Amino acid sequence: MRKTKTSNPQLIHLIRFLKKESRENDAKIWRDVAKYLAKPRRKRITVNVSRLNRYTEKKETVVVPGKVLSTGNIDHPITVAAFAFSEKAKEKIKAAKGKPLSLLQLVKKNPKGSNIKIIG
Repeated sequence: MRKTKTSNPQLIHLIRFLKKESRENDAKIWRDVAKYLAKPRRKRITVNVSRLNRYTEKKETVVVPGKVLSTGNIDHPITVAAFAFSEKAKEKIKAAKGKPLSLLQLVKKNPKGSNIKIIG
């Protein structure tokens, strides 16, 4: 059987960027996120807003190596970086005075990856 690879050019670029930043900044978190994103789509992580609310504290920064979905509520401000967000999830995070970011934005903002949790 042939091994299939992702054909999404944005995802390929993001994975390469994360691996490069991991090597340059000695930040293992970006290598781990790249490893999660390189998995097939059916095995990629999806997280609901309710899980973010349950496992985070106020003003924390979290990474979701996959997609954030909108089931549940969030009652404290957090910064969430993910590969993709549903529109309702973005609205709920913003309504709680949080920040939804792309992974590229977070890496540029915090290249060392300090004080960041991976939720999945």
